[in-house]
Amino acid sequence: MLQLNAQACSYSSAMIKQTIKGVIFDLDGTLVSSDLDFQLIKAQVGCPKDQDLLDFIAQLPSPYMRQEAMHIVHQHEMLDAQNAQLLPGVAESLQLLEQMQIPMAIVTRNFGRAAKLKQAQCNLPISLLLTRDDAPAKPNPSALLHIAKQWQFSSAHCMYVGDYLYDIQAAHNAKMRSCLYAPDEVPHYASQAHHILRHFQELPELIKAFT
Repeated sequence: MLQLNAQACSYSSAMIKQTIKGVIFDLDGTLVSSDLDFQLIKAQVGCPKDQDLLDFIAQLPSPYMRQEAMHIVHQHEMLDAQNAQLLPGVAESLQLLEQMQIPMAIVTRNFGRAAKLKQAQCNLPISLLLTRDDAPAKPNPSALLHIAKQWQFSSAHCMYVGDYLYDIQAAHNAKMRSCLYAPDEVPHYASQAHHILRHFQELPELIKAFT
């Protein structure tokens, strides 16, 4: 069921009235499957369970340690990319958005090679892809703002769709509409998103309501 989150919208009612002219997607868990075991990766690089993995690696004291830790992350990401599959409802929804002439892009915390492999392997019809190689990782809004600028849209006319807290935070930081994709359990942070999408095939209906 498609939900409009009144609590999240209360502070941005003016933005919610804006039309949606472009849609940006997260990759893993939103468009394609992912089986990355972050707890295993954190254990292998020595990252505390409650700390962000990329932040931990960036703070390691020597270039060698950072390089070795990132090599481990890259290995896991490439293995995950080889097994990625398109998630249910994605192909049909993207086709409908194409027919509606809605520009689309992807912003992911993956590194470039893994993201491009998933993009090609899953035959995603979205050419504009930014990874953590191109811009600071989410929840930093730089990648989202870069895409809005490239499209020549105000960020308020863009929606970011993702399945995790960082996606909601990145959208808010960019002053974009946030849509949480939650096909299974609805997480506790869902109240921070403007919209909650339980079934991906309902996305075109949501976009159409604001175009």
